[in-house]
Amino acid sequence: MAIKTIGVVGAGQMGAGIAQVAAATGRDVILQDIAPEFVERGMATIRGSLDRFVAKGKLPADEAESIRARITPSVEQAPLAKADLIVEAIVENQKIKQELFAELGQLCPPGTILASNTSSISITELGKASGRPAQFIGMHFMNPVPLMELVEVIRGRETSDAACEAVMELAREMGKTPVEANDFPGFVANRILMPMLNEACYALMEGVAEAEAIDTVMKLGMNHPMGPLALADYIGLDTCLSIMEVLHRGFENEKYLPCPLLHEKVAAGHLGRKSGRGFYEYS
Repeated sequence: MAIKTIGVVGAGQMGAGIAQVAAATGRDVILQDIAPEFVERGMATIRGSLDRFVAKGKLPADEAESIRARITPSVEQAPLAKADLIVEAIVENQKIKQELFAELGQLCPPGTILASNTSSISITELGKASGRPAQFIGMHFMNPVPLMELVEVIRGRETSDAACEAVMELAREMGKTPVEANDFPGFVANRILMPMLNEACYALMEGVAEAEAIDTVMKLGMNHPMGPLALADYIGLDTCLSIMEVLHRGFENEKYLPCPLLHEKVAAGHLGRKSGRGFYEYS
């Protein structure tokens, strides 16, 4: 199953990173979002990332320019019909994702593989909404995409072997290490990571220690590169809450109940780095 052109829907931090690593394989990429300012911001993110690689001597300037040139920005969905694979990287909301995949399932030729970068939502249910469950798969990149090596490749109940093999090979060509997982809430990464972040929220809320102390314990005691509360701020507290809610609903187990402090932060608009304030404040 040849993948020559890749579509990316959603030009935020994740979508821009996916578009960059896809174009770095030599493929043409269509980066689509619903408004010109979102697409322009995504292209600016890509330019900044490539410029940093050039400045550090990790990428020749002409190669960086070639990567940029292979990415075509668009606010229209129609150009996505040319893609052999489309990766969705929009807001972590099941209803919105299902509506998008229903549209893409109608727009694209039968052979097009549809993939979601969701960090927790059922691939089987999204695949059903697309109308092509055999050609549907999860492709969960880590943030920041150009630097992080892992890609979780999640098979829905009806994902075909051919679609899975094509996506695994593409991930390797992107310089990633793909790890295959089955369709359970949170998959592997967030089923393990998010309860840890949630427990750090409880420790802070209950006064066990201050945020800096909690993060220092995990960095120095467990050799984590970033403490759990700082990592939650980096991911986005709204995203963390959404994933915990998916885990709680999916497993019906109280151990996945989101911490009240997490609810409080999100309700106040303190979403982490992207809002300037979360467990820490950012200038």
